[in-house]
Amino acid sequence: MSDWLDAERRVERAQQLCESRRFEEALAELDAAIQINPNNPAWHANRGFLLDQLDRHAEAVDAYRAALDGGPMDSDVSIALGIDLARTQRYDQALEVFARLAQADANFEPAYCHRTLIYAELGDHEKAEEMFYLAQQVNDRCPHCFVHIAASLAMREQYDRAIFCWEKALQIAPGYPEVKQRIGQAYRAKGDLQKAHEFMLEALREDPGNPDLLFDLGELAVESGRLSVAVSRFRQIVELFPDHVAAHFALAEILLQLDRPEKAIASLQQVVELDDKYPGLDLRFGDAYLMLGRHEDARRHLRKATDHSPDDPAVLMSMGNCLLELGRIPAAQSAFRKVLSSDAKSSLAWHNLAVCSFRTGDYRTGLDHCLRAIDARPDFAMAMHKAALAMLHLGQWRKAKHMLDRAIAVDPDNDTVRAISKRLWRSRLRFLIRRILRRKPLPKPTPRSGTKPKAT
Repeated sequence: MSDWLDAERRVERAQQLCESRRFEEALAELDAAIQINPNNPAWHANRGFLLDQLDRHAEAVDAYRAALDGGPMDSDVSIALGIDLARTQRYDQALEVFARLAQADANFEPAYCHRTLIYAELGDHEKAEEMFYLAQQVNDRCPHCFVHIAASLAMREQYDRAIFCWEKALQIAPGYPEVKQRIGQAYRAKGDLQKAHEFMLEALREDPGNPDLLFDLGELAVESGRLSVAVSRFRQIVELFPDHVAAHFALAEILLQLDRPEKAIASLQQVVELDDKYPGLDLRFGDAYLMLGRHEDARRHLRKATDHSPDDPAVLMSMGNCLLELGRIPAAQSAFRKVLSSDAKSSLAWHNLAVCSFRTGDYRTGLDHCLRAIDARPDFAMAMHKAALAMLHLGQWRKAKHMLDRAIAVDPDNDTVRAISKRLWRSRLRFLIRRILRRKPLPKPTPRSGTKPKAT
């Protein structure tokens, strides 16, 4: 009898610890009670709840099943079981649980609501919509239903409809978690960066320490060209969450864009400490060392990146640039041609092939490559500059002038264009002077017979 009383006391203690959010200790007390009396369904259900609080969802599944074994169907425990089966990607089993609930009570709205999300996760969006409309017939004020169908619509890139459903969920439940963030993400996907920023800021005010929100805002700042703001966002994340490897890596990428390779390397070294197999690590180390002129270090990292991703255009471009700096022109050309084999419209690859040709003095081939780069990207001012210089070397002054006019239209404040224009004028002037100096004087005309020469 004392064992049974001890079990009851442990359950009471577990409840008190749970209210204080001391879930590990509460679970230990509950486990001790269940060892004394394993036949209490309510205790197994409570154990499942505690395991969910600890994100141990697979174990929670077993606890909920123990609570349901041999007893009547408890709808709340069945819902919890179905949700955890879905969380652990046992979708078929989850669907069976909710189907049994609907069979037991056709008006039990959660049985349709949760299947909406499961079918969306499975990519069966027609079924997701069917479940949503069945749920609406029972309860058209369920915010979860609108959130779940919005997820399905967003997966199909139907962002306007998804935003409508998320906003409907907010009307029903104004504090619904993560909905404003999802709306912001949808606006971002639509290309409306201003709206995306507004909704994400609102979400951040409600949840200021959310690293996912801060990360989204950082990426949004990058897309908006506000790199200094992005740096602040990602630094805020790594200060609050030093183990956030993605934020360290994102910070390194932005620092490279800002031409701060030393600081980028420091961030990349933080990534190495957290995850030395993080995707793209060797590529970014290679880019940083390339910017610092440490070409052998760059090649060492880029070789690793190439071994891992031999067909990655970004890796091939960086390796080609490194080989170009090392003077290994044929190898660099091979890298750039590999990029073009998968993307014939890569303007940068054509441009860099042109540079390879210019390094070997082949201005005609280099010019052809520049023109291909400009065809692929009509506003590519850098390729226009090099094309104009090649035309100068080939004596094509009119074409060079036309190309410079195009470059000025694209980038009117560029000093390089003005320098090439002066060079074009001086080159043309020297050519005319040499041509004049090479001319022989015309012979004096001989008077015709029978005519008198004019008096002088």
